[in-house]
Amino acid sequence: MFVCAFISKCTRVGAREKVLRVTAHGTSPAETPRDTVGTQSADFGLPAHLAIPELVPLNEPFEGLPSIITTEGGLKRAAQKISAAHGPAAIDTERASGIRYGQRAFLVQIKRGDTGIILIDPECFDDLSIINSALAGVEWVLHASTQDLPALVELGMRPDFLFDTELAARLAGLERVGLGPVVEQLLGYKLAKEHSAADWSKRPLPAEWLNYAALDVEILVDLRDALEDLLESQNKLEYARQEFAYIVANPTREPKKDPWRKTKGIQTLRNRRQLTALRNLWTERDHLARAKDVAPKRLLPDASLIQAASSMPRSVPAILQVPGFQTRALKREAPRWVRAISAARNEEHPVPYTTPAEGPPPLKAWENKRPQSAALIGPCREAVNALGAEMNIPAENLMVPDTLRKLCWEPPAEADAETIADALRQLGARQWQIEAVVPVIIPIFEDILG
Repeated sequence: MFVCAFISKCTRVGAREKVLRVTAHGTSPAETPRDTVGTQSADFGLPAHLAIPELVPLNEPFEGLPSIITTEGGLKRAAQKISAAHGPAAIDTERASGIRYGQRAFLVQIKRGDTGIILIDPECFDDLSIINSALAGVEWVLHASTQDLPALVELGMRPDFLFDTELAARLAGLERVGLGPVVEQLLGYKLAKEHSAADWSKRPLPAEWLNYAALDVEILVDLRDALEDLLESQNKLEYARQEFAYIVANPTREPKKDPWRKTKGIQTLRNRRQLTALRNLWTERDHLARAKDVAPKRLLPDASLIQAASSMPRSVPAILQVPGFQTRALKREAPRWVRAISAARNEEHPVPYTTPAEGPPPLKAWENKRPQSAALIGPCREAVNALGAEMNIPAENLMVPDTLRKLCWEPPAEADAETIADALRQLGARQWQIEAVVPVIIPIFEDILG
């Protein structure tokens, strides 16, 4: 009988031991493709005739698929289990991006210690503050945490401590940092990812979707441990800790100013009245999308907004001639769009073509506006890129590009290490970034600024 090795703990980088969970399957060794055979069984003290695949498909949680929590009693019991458990907590969310309005979570997955996987339907509760209290002082393990944290904050959940496995993989220099590839490389499991773009607002959620979601936290703490060992072996663990602390302190981003200016096709509009019409139409679409709980672009495409803003129809029949406005959900809203366009036509102060930039202008404008800054940015970017390659860290993680641009656009009056370090610190750079980058850019600042 062929025995398929399921790895319940990874090979920790260094001298850490791989612990195996072995499950029997009715396949003979002769039926196992030779190219799937990886580590020798003898390495783990197993019988010599057993073949261990290079990648083991992980198709369901080790302890089976739990029921989804939808009641206050179930949520209270889950909080008690989480509080009584030990160690870090693996956490993930599933959203309905591009389908529902906003980025709220429609499923929260948690696993801590021996609690087993906990699946929570957040739509059934006002918030999850009881879970947040149960996790007080506990390290949260998330993959690509900046995607999940805004949704968790909306539910009343904020971490005290964090380990982001995606960011850790970046700092470790791994080429592919998605959850599936990192799990394959460090744990030897093959995760199914076929439901990542599903409509998680659907109810009831299909069992196969819940199974997929549960697997995202099944071995996340094991992955955290493997990455911690890898970072430690590369002398980068402190870098990661500073990055995680920064995210904990800044779990959400500030809303963008004038988001309507990001409408695809805006450059085709010819005057300020049309821009004002676009702003008004965009705002009405956003209000309606929020009310209907539909992603704005799913409700009405950007192309329809642009065409309506360009032609500025004056009547309901005219607006209904614009492609995209004829759907059943939008026909009854036709007066809304006409009023928005009419307001733009009569606006005393139409919106300007551009708004004052909060940061540096596009690089192509630097040469004329600030030649010294233009002379700084190129060599500094090259130096950071070279240092990133040397340290095996992506340049954008070594120093956020926008931070470097701001430093070069408004360099400190004194071109010395201390003042440049202070300037970077005020721009949000972490101490490890400052210590790594300042020595390689100081000669550039000294040479150009004198």
